[in-house]
Amino acid sequence: MTDNPDLSRDGIEPRAAAAMTAAPVDEWFAREVLRLESALVQYLHRNWRNPSDIADLKQDIYVQVYEAALREIPVHTRQFVFTTARNLLINRVRREQVVSIEAVADLDGLETAEDTPGPDRTVVARDELRQLQLAMERLPDRQREVFRMAQIEGLSGREIAFRLGLAENTVSQHLTKATQLIADILYGEPKDLRRDEP
Repeated sequence: MTDNPDLSRDGIEPRAAAAMTAAPVDEWFAREVLRLESALVQYLHRNWRNPSDIADLKQDIYVQVYEAALREIPVHTRQFVFTTARNLLINRVRREQVVSIEAVADLDGLETAEDTPGPDRTVVARDELRQLQLAMERLPDRQREVFRMAQIEGLSGREIAFRLGLAENTVSQHLTKATQLIADILYGEPKDLRRDEP
C-alpha cells in the first residue's frame, strides 16, 4: 500500500465535516466487518472465559465499530475491529471485581461467605489467574520482577528502584513494557488467523 497523504494519523480516511450517512456505512459494514465475524468470535472465545457472554460482546463491538464508522470509515477494518474488541474486553475486566493474586495460592482454603461467587465464577477466576501467571512467566526476568513487585506486592516505583538498585525511570519503563506484554499475551489478536491486509 502506498503512502496516502490524505489519510489521518489514525489511518482513517478524512470525510466531510458532516457525519456519514447510513447507506455507505451499511455497505462497508456488510462488506468489510461482517466477513470478520468468525475470526472475531474465535478471538472472543480465546480471550473471554464465559462463553455465554460472547454474543453480547460481539454485538457491543459491532455497535461501537458502526457508530465510529458513522463519523469516519476506518481504512484498516480488521485492525480497527480487533482493537475495538481488545479495548472492550479490557474495560470489562476493569469493571469486574479485582481478585488478589496472593489469594490464588489457596483458594480452596478460604472461608466461604454468603456473598461468595458461585463455583462457576470461581473456576473462571482461577483460570484467569493461571493465565496471568503463565503470561508473567513469559516476561523477561527484570520486567517480571518489576511487575510482580508493583502489582502483587504493591510497592511504589521508588521502593522498587531502591530494592533493585535502578533509576525510577528505568523501573517505570520496565513496568510499562511488562504491562503491555501481559496485555498482548492475554488479549492480543490470535496469531493463527489469516490477515486480510498486507
